[in-house]
Amino acid sequence: MEFIDYYKVLGIDSKASQADIKKAYRKLARKLHPDLNPNDAAAQQKFQQINEANEVLSDPEKRKKYDAYGKDWEHADAFEEAKRSQRASQGRGRRYTTGGGASNQDFSDFFESMFGGGFSSGGRSTAQFKGQDLNATLNLKLSQVLEDQKQTLDLGNKKIRITIPAGVEDGQTIKISGYGGDGVNGGPKGDLYLTFQVFNDTPFKRVGSDLYSTKTVDLYTALLGGEIEIKTLTGRVKLKLKPETQNDTKVKLKGKGLPVYKKKNSFGNLYVTYKINMPTNLTEEEKKLFKQLSQLRN
Repeated sequence: MEFIDYYKVLGIDSKASQADIKKAYRKLARKLHPDLNPNDAAAQQKFQQINEANEVLSDPEKRKKYDAYGKDWEHADAFEEAKRSQRASQGRGRRYTTGGGASNQDFSDFFESMFGGGFSSGGRSTAQFKGQDLNATLNLKLSQVLEDQKQTLDLGNKKIRITIPAGVEDGQTIKISGYGGDGVNGGPKGDLYLTFQVFNDTPFKRVGSDLYSTKTVDLYTALLGGEIEIKTLTGRVKLKLKPETQNDTKVKLKGKGLPVYKKKNSFGNLYVTYKINMPTNLTEEEKKLFKQLSQLRN
């Protein structure tokens, strides 16, 4: 397995903070997103690499393992377990020295020897290890999470068909058990961790399952009342506006938000804030009428 310098991929220093990692990733994701580079295979490959780098470096535990074991970071737990078994063996089997700056290749050789029967009893390997976990990223648009959908994931050596529940959120990770690497010495398979990147292709702001938007209303309709149209994710709806509606009045359209994740027939709400549009370029006649109105009010 070729070593990939995740820090170099994101263009950051190995001492970068979590905020630096997030900032660098978002900048590159906007630049290399497939929607902006539909026919650029190189950009799509780089986009996959920055996603992989972000998945590891943005997770403090994974980053710690990566910093310690490089390309073998996913075997870190197995490596530590093997070292504990080695100490417990009290001299039985092979001995490995990992101190003094062991290289990534040293770790790989150690794994191969250990998994191939380095600690054995009666000539047969007894240590079982879970297969390595795999990480993948799936890109979706916000308009695509309105209902369950089926997707085929290409994991390189195999393809799997999964159902994505409606309402998944940006950055959400789900575990698909048993779809990782093969176990060692009869150990269980690893798991697949799938992270969703949901890009907002709508005019709404998303907060969980709720959506937020604004609606411009002319002064006369706001004062006298009337009927207005509101845009939702599933079409337009008509609302009656009460007379004397004030600026920044907020109304709730129940159930017009996004589906609630894994809660069938449950939806968030759409909150609409009215913005009163003041008239400009008044004619002399209009100014006269507004002045008369002012005198009536006072």
